[in-house]
Amino acid sequence: MGLVQELRSMSPKGVMPPHLPHNLLLVFNYPNDPHLVTLSSDEIRKFKQKASKDNATFQADSLTPINITVQLGSTAYLPCKVRKPKGKPVSFIRKIDSHILTVERYTFVADERFTAFFTNETDTWNLQIKYAHPSDIGIYECQISTEPKISRFIQLNVIVPKTKMEGLPEVYVKAGSTVNLRCTISRTLEEPAYIFWYQDSERVLNNDRSFISMERLNVDTIVSQLTIHNTRRKDSGNYSCNPSNLQAANTILHVLNGEQPAAMQHGNSGWWIARGEGSILCLSLAVLRWLVA
Repeated sequence: MGLVQELRSMSPKGVMPPHLPHNLLLVFNYPNDPHLVTLSSDEIRKFKQKASKDNATFQADSLTPINITVQLGSTAYLPCKVRKPKGKPVSFIRKIDSHILTVERYTFVADERFTAFFTNETDTWNLQIKYAHPSDIGIYECQISTEPKISRFIQLNVIVPKTKMEGLPEVYVKAGSTVNLRCTISRTLEEPAYIFWYQDSERVLNNDRSFISMERLNVDTIVSQLTIHNTRRKDSGNYSCNPSNLQAANTILHVLNGEQPAAMQHGNSGWWIARGEGSILCLSLAVLRWLVA
């Protein structure tokens, strides 16, 4: 790989290394311009010698840009493999505000989530970011304090999972039927440590009428289902699905003993979801039945 290609692979699109000489900057930014003078092998050799002064450099397998993707709330590790002499500190810098986060093992930001540590076995400096948040998304620079300084860039992405109850916000079923409440967690990289269900403020546990199951539909989607058999009036309430470290989703269950739902009493139109035995009833049909009766 040529020098320009090496430098280009170390830099995110649109970010140019500040230490390049003028003629190399032109080649870096306009590689296909036929009017530019090609660098001689001697110029390239001299630049390489200057950039690798004191043998401080990044390891060969670290020249390509790194993309790190983590889930909301998890810990992100941004690796930076280096070969450096003593006395040449390694720093991590947040590019969006040029804030120096760490220098060696010292932290220079008032956020205890950020720490740096060195792994001797792999000659790797790691920037650790606990409880990753969307505000952490962006480019981070790993910089060796040589003259000129040498940098490489790491892109951090934070995925925010979505928790959603299937169906409408309110569910109506007849007493004695079976109801299935389904909660879908999508865009998740990690399986939740747990998924708790609550009826109002009381946790729902498996018993002779209630059963909670969990199934992974695909790589990033998980479904948790609460099944309640032989429903009773006391089963009515606000049901919430609570994955660990994720936002909860809820639905309101109404168990009816043959009375008319409030939505129908107010003349509202729409769908009446009744998951009893897996059925979905149209509210308009239910209204006709009540009118005929």
